[in-house]
Amino acid sequence: MQETILHGWQDETWPTIKSSQSLPMGEGVIDQTAFNTIEIDKVFEATDYAATTVGQATLYRSLCQPLTDIKAIKAKQDAVSELRKNQKLKGQIEQLVENAAATEKNLHLLLFGEFIGAFNQSRSKNEIEGYGYRQYKNGVQFIQEFVCNVQAVEKSKSKYLNDLFNKVKSFTETRYWSLMEGPVYFVEGKITSKEERGDSYFPVPVIFKPQLFKPLLLALIFGLLWLISIFSPVNIAPSLRTVAVFFGPLLLLYFPIVGGYDRDNCIIPLRDEYKKAKPVAELLDVLGQLDELLSFMKFADNFGHNTVLPKFEDAKHHRIHLVSAVNPVLGKENPKYVGNDFVLDDDKLVLLTGPNSGGKTAFCKTVTQIQVMAQIGGYVPAKAATLTVADRIFYQVPEISHLDDGEGRFGTELKRTKDIFLATTAKSLVVLDELSEGTTFEEKMEASSNVLNGFYRKGNSTILITHNHQLVDQFAKAGTGVPMQVEFAKDAPTYHLVPGISRVSHADRVAKKIGFSKEDIDNYLANSK
Repeated sequence: MQETILHGWQDETWPTIKSSQSLPMGEGVIDQTAFNTIEIDKVFEATDYAATTVGQATLYRSLCQPLTDIKAIKAKQDAVSELRKNQKLKGQIEQLVENAAATEKNLHLLLFGEFIGAFNQSRSKNEIEGYGYRQYKNGVQFIQEFVCNVQAVEKSKSKYLNDLFNKVKSFTETRYWSLMEGPVYFVEGKITSKEERGDSYFPVPVIFKPQLFKPLLLALIFGLLWLISIFSPVNIAPSLRTVAVFFGPLLLLYFPIVGGYDRDNCIIPLRDEYKKAKPVAELLDVLGQLDELLSFMKFADNFGHNTVLPKFEDAKHHRIHLVSAVNPVLGKENPKYVGNDFVLDDDKLVLLTGPNSGGKTAFCKTVTQIQVMAQIGGYVPAKAATLTVADRIFYQVPEISHLDDGEGRFGTELKRTKDIFLATTAKSLVVLDELSEGTTFEEKMEASSNVLNGFYRKGNSTILITHNHQLVDQFAKAGTGVPMQVEFAKDAPTYHLVPGISRVSHADRVAKKIGFSKEDIDNYLANSK
């Protein structure tokens, strides 16, 4: 169960979009290392079209913690499809999200604002000047308007949407909605709603209203002064003028006393209750989830390449079938980006070779990024996509050893590979970028063979990026691996993925490109004499 966005903001001084984190290895689909390697932050930036802060935070949470329940994923897809078909419903949700985006900061200020005193002027977005009456009313009004707008939306055929709408309806039956609707009573040091107090008249409560001018209280003070002027043993003429003489100075005390009391005993305790309340957090999540659905559609409409809601199938081991798959990050700004087909069914192992800078890494990130995007219920950049849910997605890249690990580069990488191997199941997707670096060729061949055979026997989908064509030959001849390569034509990459084994690295081409070839070194040394 994902924690709510508001719960993730509890320790923040102001709401942040990237408040969620990937789960530790073995607990979620991606761990922190895979999160960094797959570049989920960049995927978020490329796909984020949410209008509200909570909507952006919801999308980011989804990417950090992709779903593993196929029914939950399909329910989100069905909701997107329903909005595509029902333009009236889509327009209503767009309008309520737009309204929320315009006033969302009012709720943020109420829940996270810092009170700076009655006579100070706020200088930043999170400072509250005065006693907080206006901020309380605006923050509560944001919730009330959102609830009313959702209740005005027509019923959907989507279970996902109707579940969200029902959460809003359930919120109106909670204590927190009653407190927001008012009146709010302050009885014996406790805040009480109208429903909780019932018909009891004792003890007489203090009624909180978010306004400094309280007519009844002012009338009582004025009446008390009138009575004092009448029954005072001192000879004071009972007149409005006399009462006004005393009433004026009392007003100077009235503001800080009443305002300070309301702030410290009502506004701050109420906002603290709202901030920690699970029903309030779930209500805010509803807004984020609605905004996320709209963001999915806006991404698809603006990406510039084919996008599709992927089809999911249930299988004993991971499978993926992509047609003209495009990288969601690199393809967004490049209308000429080359799409690739990719199939990994019963083969379970693909060995990818090719010269440097030919697109091997970009393609593997495309596959893993699409898998993550598919498992949050949204569109993926491809003409067609059919896949299974991956319970784990790992992406290992060469790591630099640390001085204190005592293992060297080979040992450091092997530790990570071991951890991945133990955490995977037949339903996992694993990308390995080279294996057994930092050892001799003979030992590299043996260690790599052992590792790949282990993954193959486990039954998960494994993609190996390698320059070791001898290793690829070995698995291709055994029929336990599918060799693929990135295509080059006229000494330049075409970025197409084709069958076969590449036996060249084009290292000289890369060296020339960055100005560090043999000729460049010779010229530098010749000119430096």
